[in-house]
Amino acid sequence: MADKPTRTYPCPQCKKPTRWDDNPWRPFCSERCKLIDLGDWASERHSIAGDPDAPTDDLDNLS
Repeated sequence: MADKPTRTYPCPQCKKPTRWDDNPWRPFCSERCKLIDLGDWASERHSIAGDPDAPTDDLDNLS
């Protein structure tokens, strides 16, 4: 059986080409890039677009 070629793609944080296979930090190239991205989410530099006035599910009112 032939080995599959190693897939590479750009790290979402630093854009450095990185491996997909055997990468414990994927989709990032390193733990550093992973933690930088986490910090961006925590400080609200990243967000998911949506209607802030949209109704939410109220699970407390389930009978």
